[in-house]
Amino acid sequence: MTKSTEEVRHPDPEFRTAREQVLLDKSEELFFEAETRKHQQEVAKIMMLFAQEILRRAMVHDASKLEDPERETFIRVTPLLRALTYGSPEYKVALEDMGPALDHHYDHNTHHPEHYAGDVGQMSLFDIVEMLCDWMAATKRHADGNIDDSLKHNVQRFGIDKQMAGILKLTVHDIEDLLR
Repeated sequence: MTKSTEEVRHPDPEFRTAREQVLLDKSEELFFEAETRKHQQEVAKIMMLFAQEILRRAMVHDASKLEDPERETFIRVTPLLRALTYGSPEYKVALEDMGPALDHHYDHNTHHPEHYAGDVGQMSLFDIVEMLCDWMAATKRHADGNIDDSLKHNVQRFGIDKQMAGILKLTVHDIEDLLR
């Protein structure tokens, strides 16, 4: 080959011509976009699985109340609890009177901190989401129900740390916004 047709390379191996740099930039852009799309799809897949589990739990929430040994006790006590303030001494006495039925309920429903001897730190995020939704719905059963008061009571009752309490409170307000 003659020198006129032979490609002349720059002495620096890292040197790129403007054309080579444009091609490299476009290649990096396409790689970035493809990787980002794959990541988005993976996140969406995981979030959909999470949502499916939440929906499954919604369908079976508190199903144990509808069967023995819980059913008869809950039939008797539910109207009484409605008239009581959540967390009051009278409310606590009513719960104690539920005895084995309430123990069975806690044993068979992981969204209750009592399932874990009151240790919220042992609960999964699925359990916590269901627990929070349960607390919100339960306030609607009481004439004087208030989720903010309920949260304060349960934060103290279960020793929930400040960070988790803040997350629960923010989530309550987000859910309330969705309900409007």
